[in-house]
Amino acid sequence: MTVADPPPLGRAVAYPDRSDPRLLFPIPRAQARAQIGLDDRALPFVGTDIWNAYELSWLDARGQPRVAIAELRVPVDSPHLVESKSLKLYLNGYAHERFDDSTNVQACIVRDLSAIADAQVEVALIEPRDFVTQLTAELPGVSLDDLQLEIVDYGPPQPGYLQSQSSASPVEEVLVCQIFRSNCPVTGQPDWASVQLRYRGAPIDHAGLLRYLVSYRNHADLHEACVERIFVEVMQRCAPQALSVYARFTRRGGLDINPWRATPGFGAAPSNTRGARQ
Repeated sequence: MTVADPPPLGRAVAYPDRSDPRLLFPIPRAQARAQIGLDDRALPFVGTDIWNAYELSWLDARGQPRVAIAELRVPVDSPHLVESKSLKLYLNGYAHERFDDSTNVQACIVRDLSAIADAQVEVALIEPRDFVTQLTAELPGVSLDDLQLEIVDYGPPQPGYLQSQSSASPVEEVLVCQIFRSNCPVTGQPDWASVQLRYRGAPIDHAGLLRYLVSYRNHADLHEACVERIFVEVMQRCAPQALSVYARFTRRGGLDINPWRATPGFGAAPSNTRGARQ
């Protein structure tokens, strides 16, 4: 596997005029997982990373530009994820390439992303005739943001806030936080997201959960790593019977990333419905 070196994020680079898979830069998942005690060979969750690329364009056989939204699904058990700026550069390289039809574009993207992730990546292209179907909806659930709390911790993440009422009867509920923020570990730029937590088990203290999520505000990590840390620490501190964590991050550079992690068997993969801020 040949990749760009060093990664393009955080440095000035020239935009290509041809698609080139060598621009794609892989990031091993194992390093971030080791920091929270996870073994890549025995993950406690299933999941996927849903990417939306809003700036995909190519030329048809006559040289006329075409556009589409690309939905990418990278499996959670792939050894690598794709560095976001390298993906943006790679996709922009299609802008001056000619293809007979969109299925050929799709096939090229599947081939190159699957090679860099070392796993099968799913790719769907949504063309302009179907743009009308792309509606917005917020993640459903009980909002944590309406709680009136004194908050003083904004990083690093503070799992000590997490607690559950172990003596109470089990419940199943869906909780949502739309004020989540973390930071890019390379550029320091803020990353904004809505986070949905669904669980079954002893009731989780809402105030503690909100304080915990807010404590990511100055934390520097990738989107995928933040969601996996939330999953692991909620499981460790609150011991739910089943758990799902889904985050929809706002776009940057024409891309948004939406990681989902869940206890095996606890619901199907979420739909790719974007929020109003995306």
